[in-house]
Amino acid sequence: ELKVVTATNFLGTLEQLAGQFAKQTGHAVVISSGSSGPVYAQIVNGAPYNVFFSADEKSPEKLDNQGFALPGSRFTYAIGKLVLWSAKPGLVDNQGKVLAGNGWRHIAISNPQIAPYGLAGTQVLTHLGLLDKLTAQERIVEANSVGQAHSQTASGAADLGFVALAQIIQAAAKIPGSHWFPPANYYEPIVQQAVITKSTAEKANAEQFMSWMKGPKAVAIIKAAGYVLPQ
Repeated sequence: ELKVVTATNFLGTLEQLAGQFAKQTGHAVVISSGSSGPVYAQIVNGAPYNVFFSADEKSPEKLDNQGFALPGSRFTYAIGKLVLWSAKPGLVDNQGKVLAGNGWRHIAISNPQIAPYGLAGTQVLTHLGLLDKLTAQERIVEANSVGQAHSQTASGAADLGFVALAQIIQAAAKIPGSHWFPPANYYEPIVQQAVITKSTAEKANAEQFMSWMKGPKAVAIIKAAGYVLPQ
């Protein structure tokens, strides 16, 4: 039984991947999720995870440098795509001008101190010169994770939210509600890396899973979920 922990943006995709891996190998994968920062701290403090799929490259790199990761196991499994999204059709225009208007009350953004998608969202607002204004107006609702930011936006508790494309993309690449993709130069690339923890007793299974994650079936699932794969 492989214990895998993932950043919340990758949870739905990883559940698909784990199901396919279990079918092919017979190895069960038990999945937990959370924001990348707190998960890093849990691993440092002895949490019994075998594999960590982070939403950034910083957390796995620190685990690697500090001796908490299996040497050579760290790799980039996806590059995330940030979306400004609303469950309401027609609210978000295709240039993001809605952010400067008054046709909405609250925007959900995950805590930029611990969640890479939240950091990217605040970088977009900073680029547009809106972060200080929206903060002063108390229109930003801070979520613990991008999963919570998505839930708040999907429920209507927040009119807008910065989320991962993978959280909202549906069959045939359809996206419900309304959305805007901020230009890539508005925020730092969301490079998502994975690592095997050094303390794992499931080293062989973990290495098999990581190897399978780089194969064609896994890559196809990751791409279909809206991620970009590294060259």
